[in-house]
Amino acid sequence: MSNPVFPVPNPANPRVKHRLGGWLPSDPQHWRSWIKTVAEHVRKHPKKPEDLHPSIKQLWALIETNTEVRMFFSMMLEQVPIQPPYNTNPAGGPEFRSWQELLLAFDFQLTSGPIWLYNTEGQQGLIGFPFNALLDWPMGTPAGIYAFLREDINKCLRDMLIEYGAYLLSPESTEYLNSQPDGWFNETALLTMSEVASPPPSTKPFSEIYVCNPSLPSYGFTSWDDFFIRKFKPGIRPVYQPDNNGVITNCCESGPYNLQPDVKARDEFWIKGQPYSLADMFGSATLSSPYVGGTVYQAFLSALSYHCWHAPVSGIVKDIINIPGSYYAENYWEGFANIGTDGKPNPDPAAPNNSQAYICQVATRSVLILEADDQRIGEMTIVQVGMAEVSTCEWYIQKGQHIRKGDLIGTFHFGGSTHCLIFRPGVQLKFIPAAIPPYPEHANNLPVCGELATVL
Repeated sequence: MSNPVFPVPNPANPRVKHRLGGWLPSDPQHWRSWIKTVAEHVRKHPKKPEDLHPSIKQLWALIETNTEVRMFFSMMLEQVPIQPPYNTNPAGGPEFRSWQELLLAFDFQLTSGPIWLYNTEGQQGLIGFPFNALLDWPMGTPAGIYAFLREDINKCLRDMLIEYGAYLLSPESTEYLNSQPDGWFNETALLTMSEVASPPPSTKPFSEIYVCNPSLPSYGFTSWDDFFIRKFKPGIRPVYQPDNNGVITNCCESGPYNLQPDVKARDEFWIKGQPYSLADMFGSATLSSPYVGGTVYQAFLSALSYHCWHAPVSGIVKDIINIPGSYYAENYWEGFANIGTDGKPNPDPAAPNNSQAYICQVATRSVLILEADDQRIGEMTIVQVGMAEVSTCEWYIQKGQHIRKGDLIGTFHFGGSTHCLIFRPGVQLKFIPAAIPPYPEHANNLPVCGELATVL
């Protein structure tokens, strides 16, 4: 089957801006055009259910045989509002006419890597979360919000994302690691990624920031995932005061999202304000009890940035807990239930970006409990949250191991996400000004291993 040719977006169409992470283009007309192209492609190249990838066959069978699931998947397409820009793509017409077409699009995407959309306006045009883009408006409907919390649906989505991850580990996934307009090494893409890691006016070239070899095909990266978890060159991110245990460094290359003191054991995290509910974050009231009344710092990872994790303090790894959960769940009040001042629906156009606190309680995530060398910190916790395509959180360390501040400790695969640092009550911290709310609409990316907070 030939690949579709993605069009240049039409600037005359309606636009809705979004902010966090950059996982979808800042102008939705770009990814709506992409979705239209995928929809037209699968209509022209239909497949029988028995010819689909194994994970898609499994999801297809669940929808066909389970009345509730079939109702949810049908209704999440029907409940998208009928007014622009939600009911049509930029060229007009519905994006997917049925859940069968949606699953055919999933099947197509399983063997197609993320692309950098060609963009004549010089704006960021990547599709970093392709499955997320296909589901974006359906996720915000009442049917979608409930459907993506179901255990049986998430089991199928997990298998689908495992299959997608296997493709992104294969040599075939380097398809878009080139200098073509839709490739990640075209001039605009390279400059944009470089500016994220090394902001102007002192921007370094991509090849001076990351370990790579521009003279080799795909810059020497053996797969999409190899490119995604690329490493900084030595010296690019020095550890701030490595021998000072009283200084906490940034665990991930990330933009601050929230800093919340006095967190509760259990809270109504599903409301619009999305407070943290510790027992739900940890998946255990027992493990979370030492942190009740403590502090949560949350930050998100940019699509164009570095996705490995580094130890924020020195200490002993007490435990690592992997918690299964959702992949495409969105807070109800960030979907079509969010009504703007004009009386019209104002859903998050890059869901679940605006649900990042909410997903800390429901998404697939991995929890590391660490006993810091500095007794003023004592036990603290790192929560790495899988978001949408990010179905794999990999730790490079194990229980009982002593780690030093700045050590490489793990990575996200296949996409970027959000993370939390959780401190017990009584731990007095002075965070750097950039980590303290309120944050600007486009929060700055704080460097990994850079200063984050000081113990008082």
